Amino acid sequence: MFQTDVTNIYDIDAIKDEARELVQKGRVNRNQPICMLCKFIPPREWICFECELERNDYLPRDKIIDLLANETWDED
Repeated sequence: MFQTDVTNIYDIDAIKDEARELVQKGRVNRNQPICMLCKFIPPREWICFECELERNDYLPRDKIIDLLANETWDED
């Protein structure tokens, strides 16, 4: 899960890693909007999370799969 330290600055790579982990665990679906990830971080930290997404040209309504564009598959 996302770290809960208020001083934590969200990095886009960390966000992508956490999103990938949540998808692999079945907690979220690739086709859901990115804003669904807010269930897994404290509300007071969402603004930092959202700002990092915007700095990297993502919107909360974009699909989680957009964060996972570089997924690799072990088997088909």
